[in-house]
Amino acid sequence: MSAVEEGAVEQSAVEEGAVEQSAVEQSAVERGSFADLTTPHVADALMRLGIPVRSAPASVHPISRGTHLVGRALVVRHYGSVDIFLEALENAESGDVLVVDNAGRDDEACVGDLVALEVARAGLSGIVIWGLHRDTSDLLDIGLPLFSQGALPVGPQRLDPQEADALTSARFGAHSITAADFVLGDDDGVLFAPLGRAAEIAATARAIRDTERRQADRMREGTSLRSQTRFAEFLAARDATGLTFRQHLRRVGGEIEE
Repeated sequence: MSAVEEGAVEQSAVEEGAVEQSAVEQSAVERGSFADLTTPHVADALMRLGIPVRSAPASVHPISRGTHLVGRALVVRHYGSVDIFLEALENAESGDVLVVDNAGRDDEACVGDLVALEVARAGLSGIVIWGLHRDTSDLLDIGLPLFSQGALPVGPQRLDPQEADALTSARFGAHSITAADFVLGDDDGVLFAPLGRAAEIAATARAIRDTERRQADRMREGTSLRSQTRFAEFLAARDATGLTFRQHLRRVGGEIEE
């Protein structure tokens, strides 16, 4: 086998490995690895792992309390017509989350009951909108998890030119989102994280959650958080060496902020 052929074989093996790894991470989202994890757990895990924390603006909320949403990002930019949403659904996979970039506009609602119903019937997990929705009562009846910046009865009155990459990348607040990301949303807001590290993020978030729960149980039994985190030791070390509280918590195995 020539050097060129050997190189081609090696490249093919690398590509196959990347595909297999992507499938593993996708299944980590699909099989419920995040079902019992909150956005605070995952945000702390992202910090622990050194992954940039990308959250939706604080103005983005679920339309109903108790919502929990997770899935691969299916991104779309809105230009004034619903056809872009229908086009996005042509390439959707079951469990995806429709991520709508309407540039945070507050003068139009870009998603209503018919779009939400179509998304639900396509098997998607939900919708997150950097913008507004309408038909709130109908949306609640449909029951599809939906996050937005609020409601407005007025639909779009514009029709802007569609950009070539309208279905491959979207802005959500300060962040760029693609199909290489997954979405997690609950009552505390929405996070975007790299799909390629989903399993690692879930495992780290679960460890943080379990530690916090043990700490809470001990507090209810009478052991203060200061005692559990050996706070007096931290104060002495901080004054002597400049140790941060996060560094101290890592040393003693505690959790509260990362």
